Amino acid sequence: MRKIPDGDPITLTGMISKIGMTTFQYGTHTITTNGKLYALKSSSLVLDTYIDKQAIVKGVKVSGYPLEGGPELVEVITVVMN
Repeated sequence: MRKIPDGDPITLTGMISKIGMTTFQYGTHTITTNGKLYALKSSSLVLDTYIDKQAIVKGVKVSGYPLEGGPELVEVITVVMN
């Protein structure tokens, strides 16, 4: 059984994108929901599978983020195609 990371649970709906050049240096992907950008990472899923696809992302907010004006960081636990 997989351990669920500690943090506040969050559900986001939007298009997953690969991170390109950014002012922040964390996460591997992003999602924008209601005009707000979130950085994503996952230790259990290959997020590249969902690039440029509409999805519902469930995960937990990683404590200590955002850094230096960057977005909140979310550890993704599940992704469902929208």
